[in-house]
Amino acid sequence: MDSFHFKQVDVFSQTALKGNPLAVVFDAGSLSDERMAAFANWTNLSETTFILEPQDPRADYRVRIFTTLSELPFAGHPTLGTCHAWLEAGGVPKGAEIVQECGVGLVRIRREGSELAFLAPPLLRSGPVEADVMERVQRGLGITRNEIIRAQWVDNGAGWLAVMIKDRQQVLNLQPDHSQMQGLAVGVIAAWDPERDGDAAQFEVRAFISGDGMPEDPATGSLNAGIAQWLLAEGLAPDSYTVSQGLSMGRAGQLRINRLGDEIWIGGSVVTCIEGQLRL
Repeated sequence: MDSFHFKQVDVFSQTALKGNPLAVVFDAGSLSDERMAAFANWTNLSETTFILEPQDPRADYRVRIFTTLSELPFAGHPTLGTCHAWLEAGGVPKGAEIVQECGVGLVRIRREGSELAFLAPPLLRSGPVEADVMERVQRGLGITRNEIIRAQWVDNGAGWLAVMIKDRQQVLNLQPDHSQMQGLAVGVIAAWDPERDGDAAQFEVRAFISGDGMPEDPATGSLNAGIAQWLLAEGLAPDSYTVSQGLSMGRAGQLRINRLGDEIWIGGSVVTCIEGQLRL
């Protein structure tokens, strides 16, 4: 049985227990794929990451990302959470930015004051959602087609599609029937009304992964990166905005989106909650 340095961090929150938790295992090169998958399933968190030596000389480290059921080529909160853990453990980047190697290739990460932000990777799939898929989504969310303003594939490696509805409170009130959306990763977004909701955020988001051990994700970098590319391309959001996510789960995640030139950065805070040794 080997021992590994381990951290559990909370992503997209300045306050512990209010964001999206992530398990991070360091120096995991000796672990088999099966052992990684088994540990990720055991943690029962939305994602668990394993830090390895990079294969690309431009990268500072390599990461593998597992849900309770499968491995992902990319995910947002694991990217920021892993980077935070690596830096906190004494990692020193080769340049001004941190470069993470993962399934989609190299992902740039930068410090923004006390927060971290990753560069949104290109979409692997975009465009309108097929009618039969939309029917499943409508049934699963318990809404009608007229309540959906627009919908789009926003898949950057995690399979996301997104639907925009009219009312923020309706987003918060959703009680999805996950049996209708098996195999889909569905994000739902609505704009905040400044007069009613205030100005702490501009959009409310929820993320559903039907069939996974964690069927709702409390704060989702990959989904919001895809949504940002969609909204900004169509002029539906300002160059800088804040997303609120996780309130229906008792969380209070906040993600900050900034467009700088042709680049879209997804940022937020990370705090460490647990640190110690893991025996596998």
